[in-house]
Amino acid sequence: MIEALDIQVKGVVQGVGFRPFVYRLAKRYLINGWVLNAIDGVTIHAEGERAHLDGFVMEIADNAPAAAKVERIKMRDAVPEGFTGFEIRFSDDGAAEATTLVSPDLATCEDCRRELFDPDNRRYRYPFINCTNCGPRFTIINGLPYDRPKTSMADFPMCPRCAKEYADPLDRRFHAQPDACFECGPHISWCEVVDGTAGEVTWGATRESSDRIFSEAVRVLATDGIVAVKGLGGFHLVCDASSEEALAELRARKKRDGKAFAVMVAAVEDARVSCEVDGSEAALLESPARPIVLLRKRTGARLAAGLADGLPDLGVMLPATPVQHLLIHDFAEATGKRMLVMTSGNVHDDPIVTDDAAARAALSRIADAILGNDRAIESRYDDSVVRVLSVPGTDAAGEPNRAVQFFRRARGFAPAPLRIDSPGDAAGSPVAEGGQADEAAAARREGEAHPDAAGERPCILACGSEQKSTLALTRIPEVFVSQHIGDVENVETYDAWLEAKRRYESLFELSPTVAACDAHPEYLTAKWAREQDIPVIEVQHHHAHIASVIGEHGIDGAVCGIAFDGTGYGADGALWGGEVLLANRSDYERFANFSYVPMPGGAAAIENPLRMAYGVLWAFDLLDHPAARRVLDELGDRAAVCDQMIERGLNAPSTSSVGRLFDAAAALAGVCAHPTYEGEAAILFDAARCGESRVEDDERYRIAITKNAALPDSTAHDTSAVLLDASPTFSALLDDIEAGVSVHTVSLRFHAAFVRAMVDVAELVRGVYGISTVALSGGVFMNRYLVERGLEELGAAGFTVAINAELPPNDGCISFGQAVVASTVC
Repeated sequence: MIEALDIQVKGVVQGVGFRPFVYRLAKRYLINGWVLNAIDGVTIHAEGERAHLDGFVMEIADNAPAAAKVERIKMRDAVPEGFTGFEIRFSDDGAAEATTLVSPDLATCEDCRRELFDPDNRRYRYPFINCTNCGPRFTIINGLPYDRPKTSMADFPMCPRCAKEYADPLDRRFHAQPDACFECGPHISWCEVVDGTAGEVTWGATRESSDRIFSEAVRVLATDGIVAVKGLGGFHLVCDASSEEALAELRARKKRDGKAFAVMVAAVEDARVSCEVDGSEAALLESPARPIVLLRKRTGARLAAGLADGLPDLGVMLPATPVQHLLIHDFAEATGKRMLVMTSGNVHDDPIVTDDAAARAALSRIADAILGNDRAIESRYDDSVVRVLSVPGTDAAGEPNRAVQFFRRARGFAPAPLRIDSPGDAAGSPVAEGGQADEAAAARREGEAHPDAAGERPCILACGSEQKSTLALTRIPEVFVSQHIGDVENVETYDAWLEAKRRYESLFELSPTVAACDAHPEYLTAKWAREQDIPVIEVQHHHAHIASVIGEHGIDGAVCGIAFDGTGYGADGALWGGEVLLANRSDYERFANFSYVPMPGGAAAIENPLRMAYGVLWAFDLLDHPAARRVLDELGDRAAVCDQMIERGLNAPSTSSVGRLFDAAAALAGVCAHPTYEGEAAILFDAARCGESRVEDDERYRIAITKNAALPDSTAHDTSAVLLDASPTFSALLDDIEAGVSVHTVSLRFHAAFVRAMVDVAELVRGVYGISTVALSGGVFMNRYLVERGLEELGAAGFTVAINAELPPNDGCISFGQAVVASTVC
């Protein structure tokens, strides 16, 4: 008996080959009807035998294309209309209440890469080759549904051969919106820079002229020059990674003194020449997202000075676009070298440049030549940065467990939504990820494979933090967390934040009815929120950190939230950053914090760890320690100024920040007194302990736990029950420095003290409140030792430990945490 179903599939189902996938399934299961892209997903009308319909729906739920993400499948019985075949229909432009999800950009697939270097293929060396399984997505879209007229490819009418591929459901390029070739598509451009001024632009409209441009680019790179290269989400600055002269020139022009550069290599085997690469890391490097992966350098690896000096890791990526494939291939062919620097195309902390005219104006101060193109970038996107952590336990195959940690979530991952999971639902469960076949079949007669119980909920705009900013918009249970935007204290980056807000609101048809922001009175995004004519929910910075972990993992009830970072505005007006919170989705209590130390000069103490070291020495009564003399001597007259600031309470705010304690330790140990970028002191202090992962317990290095004193007006939000006192640890550190103990050992002992403190305070929380779930978040947990050893030691003590999984632990997770809190309380 022939039955019929109307099926709606929601999720990342456009631009990922979903309709031809459904078409092929329909042919296999003898299903008649049609499929189309709608504004709210993919809609299918299916007619066939019941068993065939069940198998058809199961396959949709379980075996969707690799780049797709099926969030929900809704079904309802329909009247058979007597279709005798199955067809792919044009997109539905009719009104719908909800918009669909959009795939992030996808790296060049293996089929296209093979064609790119096949002399017999008509797209041989075409710099914009793509198919349904790869190529730009979000960065070229300006409207939904995802069809060519609503992308920056609208300016490139397809030639007859491309149009034929585009219309054939069995072709790999069926409805690949960026489908093009030399005859009808975008082309690369080239201009050289003389005395800071971009010259005449030439175009690669044919393969021969395009190849000449790549030859010119290789010539510039091979002679220690710098080329600005347009990518999917913006420009990169590229130079020879083995040339110390090119690296030094790039640093000078870009005003980037010490921060490591990322590199691009053609294949995983090339990465293994300089770095250790395990299976998980190789899979990340080769994934469609093509992030920068932080890899451990090989012992004895020979890398050019100025690339990633003094660090144990190197950021490595594989080519994500045809232009990058051609560039690294031709550079290797011409020079025998297999590594290029690939860093963001911007000046210092400005947003990455996306427009060709802007690149010729701004990047001409840095680059010797500019390799652009005539396909517009609709959304600015930096590269994502990740690393692989070792976590306790083994997988089903007996291999050590691995977890991906984000440093920056952008190209390749955003705007794929996160979910605010309901309490009791495990994050990443089959239901959250799209469901299992048996569940789909069992639920079919109930009308929906994955119930959408969101109902009418407010749309929340979560404004994020001031640094490493992201924003988030909710369509509960989905949360669209933007790509990494940057430090919004910079005016240009604030404008980029506003641009991203407008784009997400427009593209996903979301109109915020509630704003969530940081409680800091001076954050620009928080000020903006307070000026809007909608309700505002202020979320304490460290509660947002912990709430981001709670939301990602669907944790029910309270957790012991350990939030260690640089600085965040506290409920008592001080600068927090060493917090232990009893937290759930809606509220928190401050259970413990590191005792306050002064920051002489305020923000200047962040930029100058010697000032932070003075504040620590003053607070812990260690100014007279013999090992403190070097710091005092280096400060010179500034030591007296710091003392006066502290004594008089002038521009010397108090902080509980663990990040600032690590800065002070780095300065005292002589590791870094004059950082050239944010976090350098702590990063180098972490690097100083590398080479050894364990150290025997040294009781001198301990974080003392004492009872805190409350004032009559104290609250559970602003005053903790317990203080964590780092003075014994700093006293031991100074003793060891005076005794000539190696910096390696000092750093390792210092790190181990903080891991022990985490376990000790978690034990105290469990003993008092019975809470055995610990959530770790905050920028300090980008320190590999603290997060890996923390997971190990807390797990060994019987705790369930959760960390950020799809977001970075730094302030990139704050907007999501704000959304979690606001969605609970409003």
